Amino acid sequence: MSQMDNSPEIAMDANALSREEVYTDSRVGTIRVMTPVTIDGEVDSNRTIQFVGSTQVMTPGGALPLSFEIETDSLEGAVAGFGDAAKLAVERTMEELKEMQRQQASSIVVPGRDNSKIQMP
Repeated sequence: MSQMDNSPEIAMDANALSREEVYTDSRVGTIRVMTPVTIDGEVDSNRTIQFVGSTQVMTPGGALPLSFEIETDSLEGAVAGFGDAAKLAVERTMEELKEMQRQQASSIVVPGRDNSKIQMP
């Protein structure tokens, strides 16, 4: 039995295809315009166009890439709303990082504590 026999099926969803266009100011970030298309490549007017912003912020640990949806119905609106959507993404990411730190800190096992799962002989 080969390694490939145990791998999950990898298949594209023909009903969820999008054409991607990328716009950038070559300074702050990019906006990807995801236009839904049919299997024939025609615009699928039954689904909405999505605008996805990407940027990175510098942290003490290095660059942190961010990707976020921009709620709008035009490229002009996406450009205008990029900054606010990026700020929200930074805030959400920082909250998630803080929560991960809290969870990691609470999972530290210290020998001799009553809640310790380590049993000393």
